[in-house]
Amino acid sequence: MRGRQDDEAERQAGAESHEWSLRRMTPADLPELLDGQRRGAVLGLADVFDQTAHPFPLEEIRDRWVAELQDRSIAAYVVTRAGGGVLGFAARRGDELLHFGTSPETWGSGLATWLHDALLRTYPPEVRRLRLWVFGDNRRARRLYEKLGWTATGRQRRTSYPPHPLLLEYEVTRR
Repeated sequence: MRGRQDDEAERQAGAESHEWSLRRMTPADLPELLDGQRRGAVLGLADVFDQTAHPFPLEEIRDRWVAELQDRSIAAYVVTRAGGGVLGFAARRGDELLHFGTSPETWGSGLATWLHDALLRTYPPEVRRLRLWVFGDNRRARRLYEKLGWTATGRQRRTSYPPHPLLLEYEVTRR
């Protein structure tokens, strides 16, 4: 449930830079967000999902975002450039970093680190230990999370998306 504490955490996040800003996601963001998410998944997850056999499930992902935007336990965000335009997304629920990604044209720019840090500041202060699930074969994401202090817990599960690749759990303790 969202409440005053969530709103205060977001205010304290100070999630703006000269180039980027973080704000709550709205349904109007979905077309642009989905375009960037699809492009990032096709490029970044090529070792996980063969696009010939398992193309990006656009309708499923759109439906999931629509449902999650209505779920009060999920806080979903977009990062935008100064002049507008969605460059990335992130979502959290409880102690979990649920979704995270940036458009391929921003890779290497520092945006992912900035988005990560801005998102972590939105968690309520009492949530100290955070967790996430990442595709085992997504080496780029795993390197980023490890660089940012996340460590693998050893727990594993399979995703619901064919061909059901392995997900690895990571965790970090906020300072």
